[in-house]
Order: sequence, then structure tokens, then C-alpha cells
Amino acid sequence: MKKPSFVIGKKQIVLAGMTLMLGIAVYANYAVTSSGSEIKTTDKIEKHSAEYGEAELVSADKNTSDYFAQARIDRMNARDEAKETLKTIINGGDATEEEKEVAAEEAAAMTGLMESENKIESLVKAAGFTDCVCYLDGDNANIVVKAGSEGLIASEAAQIKDILLSEVSVPTENIRIFDVA
Repeated sequence: MKKPSFVIGKKQIVLAGMTLMLGIAVYANYAVTSSGSEIKTTDKIEKHSAEYGEAELVSADKNTSDYFAQARIDRMNARDEAKETLKTIINGGDATEEEKEVAAEEAAAMTGLMESENKIESLVKAAGFTDCVCYLDGDNANIVVKAGSEGLIASEAAQIKDILLSEVSVPTENIRIFDVA
């Protein structure tokens, strides 16, 4: 039986670099889409940890005419970059079977998150909200909704949280709901 070697080779360095690039692309997309607006906590929501968990609702005063379309484009571009990185790893001639397997699992997880985001967005819109964009990364969920001029009320935030939790399993303290008027 051959003893495993702990020598770091060219393949491992390339895989680590591509994985790092993937993480940076996803983080950059999140940072770009969540920055650029002054976010303030709304005082219309009462905190009921028994009913609403630790979900956080914030309100942003921002021109929303193109916000949701741009957010979807930015998210799609970041995901396309990540897919290309994973595809390069999977189709790379010097990648080991284990590296290809890990990349395939990451691609499948990303696809699952994308499907969940789309389903959550559709369900939130079906619940009567004008527009919605959802960001999932496995451990965190951020939902941006376009609510009326009065903003979200506690029951609407709870409804959005219920829709989210019916589709994905995320700790309630990692759920953030943003209201864009």
C-alpha cells in the first residue's frame, strides 16, 4: 500500500488559485451589489425573536428603477465567471480525478443555489411584492424586496422569511431582508 504524499504540486496550486478566484468573484459580486447605498435600520419592525428569529430587516432609500435588473446581471456575471473557473478545472488535462470531483460538486451546489434563488424570487413576487432579488451562499441568505412607499411591516418580513425557509435551510441569524423603496 502506497503512503499518501503531502507534497504540494502544480495541480494543487492551480486548484487552490482557481478556488480562491471563485471565492473572490462571489464576494466581489456581493460587495458591489450591497454597496453604493446608504442602508439604515427601519423602525417599523418590532423585534420578536420568538416569531421572527434573528432575521434582520433594513431599508435603503435608493432609485430602484434599474436596481433589480442590474443586481440580477451582476449576480449572473459572477456566477458565469465561477462556472468558467470550475469548467476549466473539470476539463483541465492536469487535474486529478479528486480535483475534478470536487469541482463537479461545487458546480452542482452552485446550480442548486441558483435554482433556489429563482424559486424564492418567484414565490416572493407571487406573494404580492413588486420585485425581489435573492442571494444565497449556503450559510447566508440576503433578500432585497421592493415594497410600497410605507416599507415592509413585520408580517411581510415574516412572510418572506417563511418563503425562504420553505426552500432552503439557513440559520435565522444569517437571514437579512432589505427593503428598497
